[in-house]
Amino acid sequence: MAGSLLTAIIYFFIFILGASIFSFVNVLIYRVPRKMPFGNERSICPSCGNTLKGYDMIPVLSWLILGGKCRFCRERISVRYPLVELLGGSLAVFALFWFGKEEDVTLFLLGRTALVVVLLGILTAVAFVDIEFMEIPNGFVMAVAVCAVIACFLFPEIGFTERLIGIAAVSVPLLLMALAIPGAFGGGDIKLMAAAGAFLGWKQVIVAILIAILTGGFYGMYLLAAKKKDRKEHFAFGPFLCVGIAVSVFAGSQLMEWYLSLLAV
Repeated sequence: MAGSLLTAIIYFFIFILGASIFSFVNVLIYRVPRKMPFGNERSICPSCGNTLKGYDMIPVLSWLILGGKCRFCRERISVRYPLVELLGGSLAVFALFWFGKEEDVTLFLLGRTALVVVLLGILTAVAFVDIEFMEIPNGFVMAVAVCAVIACFLFPEIGFTERLIGIAAVSVPLLLMALAIPGAFGGGDIKLMAAAGAFLGWKQVIVAILIAILTGGFYGMYLLAAKKKDRKEHFAFGPFLCVGIAVSVFAGSQLMEWYLSLLAV
């Protein structure tokens, strides 16, 4: 009983951690593409400019208590904010469960979970910014690269050589395609996959790009069928890369083994 209670408490605090990290992700989504400082600057309402208090920024709860409106000007606050925070908390709980399936909760496991949550937070910021501005800021790519360096210690099962090969396994083909077909891929896409390859290793980053191509292809067909874009127009591919990377973080190895087993039949 005591063990179950302790586990529940740990998962609760992990949810709060994930929601808090993704609350900061909301700040990055708004400020980074607009070249606004985001380090020590106080949060403000984008409508009236008033400085927000700590109780205005409690993940999810503040939005619900305020009825989705600013406490000062009563302008509506996008539902994106609590949804992103809920996503962060849920992903943190899932990450702890996924990586801790066969082991007790330890500091090492918590470190792995925290790193993955930070990576997923960066990917979420990349996806939203790319959708709105059609760009992937270099700062986000550098943050993924820093996560990759830390992953060398927290995910030692992926060897250093695998990570080095992973840097080029997808990014170089994308670069060659971009050179051969102008506009095929943006520089942000290429750099993101290089950093992701350092985190995932070459096997899992290949799974990531295959998932991105598959999901992005279906979305492109939908846009054409719905006549929302023609064949010459582009759409943001970054969100699909982020989905592929996120899936590969959890199940890249299993998906690669499954695919190879099909080829062996």
